[in-house]
Amino acid sequence: MSVARQLKKAVRLPRARSRVDLSHPVRSPLGTAVVNCVAYQEGNRQDDGECPVKEVIERVRESGSGFAWIGLHEPTAEEFAGIADLFGLHPVAAEGAVVRHQRPKVERYDDTLFAVFKTVGYVEHGELTASSEVVDTGEIMVFTGPDFVVTVRHGRHGSLGPLREELEADPSQLARGPVAVLHAIADHVVDDFMDVTDAVQDDIDQVETDVFAPDAASTADPARIYQLKRELLELKRAVAPLDRPLHRLTHQAMPMVDTEIQKYFRDVADHLARVNEQIESFDELLNSILQANLAQVAVAQNEAMRRISAWVAIVAVPTMFCGFYGMNFDHMPELHWRYGYPLVLCVIAVICYTIHRGFRRNGWL
Repeated sequence: MSVARQLKKAVRLPRARSRVDLSHPVRSPLGTAVVNCVAYQEGNRQDDGECPVKEVIERVRESGSGFAWIGLHEPTAEEFAGIADLFGLHPVAAEGAVVRHQRPKVERYDDTLFAVFKTVGYVEHGELTASSEVVDTGEIMVFTGPDFVVTVRHGRHGSLGPLREELEADPSQLARGPVAVLHAIADHVVDDFMDVTDAVQDDIDQVETDVFAPDAASTADPARIYQLKRELLELKRAVAPLDRPLHRLTHQAMPMVDTEIQKYFRDVADHLARVNEQIESFDELLNSILQANLAQVAVAQNEAMRRISAWVAIVAVPTMFCGFYGMNFDHMPELHWRYGYPLVLCVIAVICYTIHRGFRRNGWL
């Protein structure tokens, strides 16, 4: 059975419901997927993050204000079915939270927003090789409702713990509600994009230095440049598709996204545009570096061929004389002269020396 069918079978929700339903228990265990579960009132944290999900939601619903933030890491379809059931998440969006390799997007389901962000991390390496991993990608899915935020993280990096602490240090921002968390996550993801592009630039600078080094023709490896282009393409796939979702959050009317918070999203969109421009310039620069490297290799090969050709021309002189005197004829020039053999050797040496000097003068040797 597909993930979508499992979720739809487990959730069985009417499409219009997106408020938290506390009338029945969660239908599947959450296991270790829940990383944190916190309630916020007027921007202030209300518990230690270890309360059961349902208890946190009940507290928020009873107070009539604030919101709950539930964080999960790589939940299974069975585990997430309970969350989807509890919050009334649309089955299609719930399926997207479980399956990785989603495209960055922002979708609206009644009064709930479902956002997907690609996260990137720079993989430290001592030396760039033809098989080095430079960029590692993951995903963060965010469900934003009237009184809840559900984040689902996939991958080894992109932890939201530090971001949560930063937000808790600024209660005025958290007091804006769940959309403030959505903005903070978008800003956090784009900031990571900027950090990774700066680190990739260092790798590109190193490759450029190696390519234009004096002995680059014999030491530079085009496979390294190609590998870096592949990693840059991975980064581009994470960054470029996010432009359209941010444009929607910035310019289109959406629930909970008021004009004031849209100003913050515009700032994130500006940073994203800068990252996109950097990636495009990196791609063009790597193309130029690769072409320069290939040109250097071609020049080095031509240089080697010229040297080989020059020596072949020099060796051809004694080969010609020896082949001439190796023929079995009775009447040959100076065949029976006492000094004929030394004379032929001297002639060969003079001609070879003259050819050698000519090639040296022209830079072939």
